[in-house]
Amino acid sequence: MIDWLRRENAEPSLTLAGRDVPVAIRRHPTAKRMTMRLAPDGSEIRITMPRWGRTADALDFAQSRRDWLEREIARVATDRAPPMPGGTLDYRGAEILIAWAADAPRQPVLLEDAPENGQAPKLRLGGPESNLAARLQRWLESEAASLMELDLSHYCAAAGVEVPRLRLSRAQRRWGSCAGDGTIRINWRLVQAPDMVRRSVVAHEVAHLVHFDHGPDFHALLGSIYEADIKPANRWLKEHGRSLYARFG
Repeated sequence: MIDWLRRENAEPSLTLAGRDVPVAIRRHPTAKRMTMRLAPDGSEIRITMPRWGRTADALDFAQSRRDWLEREIARVATDRAPPMPGGTLDYRGAEILIAWAADAPRQPVLLEDAPENGQAPKLRLGGPESNLAARLQRWLESEAASLMELDLSHYCAAAGVEVPRLRLSRAQRRWGSCAGDGTIRINWRLVQAPDMVRRSVVAHEVAHLVHFDHGPDFHALLGSIYEADIKPANRWLKEHGRSLYARFG
């Protein structure tokens, strides 16, 4: 079996779980050692190495960790499976159980009782099983709108600006945006992330209502209205953001 593809003008790749996974090599001026991770959606292997590192060493490094990579590929495939009865749904940084029953009301209801025996909270709903994923997405979008409206009001009050229109976004590569007319758009998928992550994006866009660039004044305002250190939220999005697209595309 030929694992490494070294075709002319082609990116290197490693054959994992029956498919060729590209290897993206990044040479960083401050890197002291080689590090590797799998993209959250399993689309590529990402290796960061010192500027003087050799490509061959990076490929050998990935090859030596084949077992770990194949386990991660299998985990990603499981995570990407459509939501189904008895499975789980990501909501505000935690997993909730999908408690579907044919005789239950169609409208999803999050059971607020404290979970027993360490079990996750349950989302109870009925209706046709055939369109369960679509109805779960609509529920998540509704929850996103409610939470983000509260976030927006909070940060606008902190920044001393009027609350603008909020629109949910389905963008594939942007978490938020602030239009010239003041309309703020936030990606609905952030309702699956921890609260600090969603709120950091809303605070970011509110700061753009005052400063449209990313200069010192923008960062100073963002730091004054966001209630925590924003670096962990940014790091979470960088490391896990693509996983928010796994279940609903």
